[in-house]
Order: sequence, then structure tokens, then C-alpha cells
Amino acid sequence: MLVFKALEKLKVHLNSKSFKIGLVPTMGGLHQGHLSLIKKACLDNQTVVVSIYVNPTQFNDENDLKNYPFDLETDKTFLSSLSKNVVIYNPDNDEMYPSGIKRNSYNFGSISHHMEGKFRPGHFNGVATVIEKLIKDIKPHNAYFGEKDYQQIQIIKALNNSLKLGVKIISCSTEREKDGLAISTRNKFLNPRQRSAAIKIHFALQELKLKKGAKKFFDMKRFFINTVEHSKDLKVEYFCIASIDDLVPVEIFEKFKKYRIFVAVFAGNIRLIDNEEIN
Repeated sequence: MLVFKALEKLKVHLNSKSFKIGLVPTMGGLHQGHLSLIKKACLDNQTVVVSIYVNPTQFNDENDLKNYPFDLETDKTFLSSLSKNVVIYNPDNDEMYPSGIKRNSYNFGSISHHMEGKFRPGHFNGVATVIEKLIKDIKPHNAYFGEKDYQQIQIIKALNNSLKLGVKIISCSTEREKDGLAISTRNKFLNPRQRSAAIKIHFALQELKLKKGAKKFFDMKRFFINTVEHSKDLKVEYFCIASIDDLVPVEIFEKFKKYRIFVAVFAGNIRLIDNEEIN
């Protein structure tokens, strides 16, 4: 599998043929969730660029950045069974931030103010900084993102529209383990007790999806917290229900509007996020 560290060499490769390009941005630590995005991209495009870059400007916690799993050889092996038209772009910090590591500032309005935007200040500016550069540098026709990071997808769509980047943003359903836990690079850090307890997150979301019409917001929030925190290994950071139009949290449901539940839960110091549509 071809691995490019330098953008100019990647461009030469991409310009050597005429084909549709798909982009799957990642920070490495590849898993089945990433694989599902890459397989979808392979169906839609003649070549797929999997970017692997641990972006320092989207981390709020220096220890989280330091401990983020990165092993290029393992990721290459993980992708080895895929089409030869999949290439890896693994730039270093100087390539991504030639003028020094600094996040750009954007105004995404209400979609960035709540949930992850509230609890991880600056995070979305860091994400957008790298996504903007990747899209401008690689010029893909399509870019693929998983709905586990639903709020992030809305941020990237807003970025694409406001800057007229011209790429089609394709969101793909959250990939889950057999017991329902959303697949995440961070899952590998869970100890056995935490891993066993973590299935309560998806269980509670599914119960709320079924019972939405019969419950008020505060009852739903109480049910989620009580269900998840029944295990002493889990602690809820936030529970929000937001309109998918503007991602503003609500406490009263209106007919004919679409909503999503957004949650963040700590298992020890491992932070897990998930969301579920509740139309």
C-alpha cells in the first residue's frame, strides 16, 4: 500500500490519472468503523485517500493527545486487504501547519455552541482547520464521516458550504460492536469492567428511542443517567436532546420536527460519545 508523507508527491500520484477521488480523514488507530467508511468510499470512487494525522489543535487535554494510539504499521496492515486504489496520506505537523501549529477561527453559529462545542472549547475550530486544508490540498470529489460524530459532520457541512469547498460530504451510519457499543479508537483502553458497563449507553438510548412519545425531557434525562450510572464505572458528562436543524438543545418536543439525543459518558478517564435519532 502506498504511503505518502509529502503532499506534493501525493498530488503527483493523484494527477497521474483521471479519476474520482474519495477522502476518509482519520487520526489513525483504525477500526471497523473506519473500514466501513473506506469500503463505502471505494464503491463510489476510483481512488481513496485515507489521511492519518493526529491533529494537535482538536485536543483540549494534552494527556489525551499524548496517549492517543498511533501505529502506522498496524494501520497499514489493517488496510492491506483493501483495493490497491487506496492510498495513505500521513503528513507531519510541518506539512499540515507550515506556519506553526495554530487553529483557525470560524463562526459556525448554534451548531457549535452545545454538546461537544460546550465541553471541548476550540475542538471544532481544530477539526475544521485540518479538514479545510485536507480538502483544499487533495481536492476530493467526496469525503466520508461517521455519524458517531454527528455534530462534527454538521460542522464540516457548514465549513464546506461557507467556504464553497465543492466536496460532497457523505455521512455514514455509526458502526457498533455486537452488543451495541459504538466502535471507537478509545474502546481499546477500557478495562473489562468498564467495557462490560459501557453497553448500557446504547441500551439506554434504544429504550429512550422507543419511549420518546410517552416521556418528558427531564424523565428521559433521569432515565438515561440512572441507567448508565447504575454502574459505578460510568459517569455521564452530558445528556442533550437537540433539533437536527440547528443542534440547539430542547426540553419540549414539537410535532413534525426531528431530534437527536447526544450523550458523553466517562468510563474512568476514557470519554465515550454516542447519539441516536428519535423522530
